[in-house]
Amino acid sequence: MSRVCIICNKGQNSGNNVSHSNRKTRRTFKANVQKVKFLNGNKIETNYVCTRCLKGEKVQRV
Repeated sequence: MSRVCIICNKGQNSGNNVSHSNRKTRRTFKANVQKVKFLNGNKIETNYVCTRCLKGEKVQRV
């Protein structure tokens, strides 16, 4: 299972590491996702949710 937010589909992005001599190598930026238990309808699910969705109260944590 990939680390992607179940609410907003935020996942990993790619970009460059840039050194002092301005050389570029590829790198990844990973989303800050937490494994949480939350209510989905009337049942409890465990899945990955990003911290922005948790802070914005888009899911009700159990």
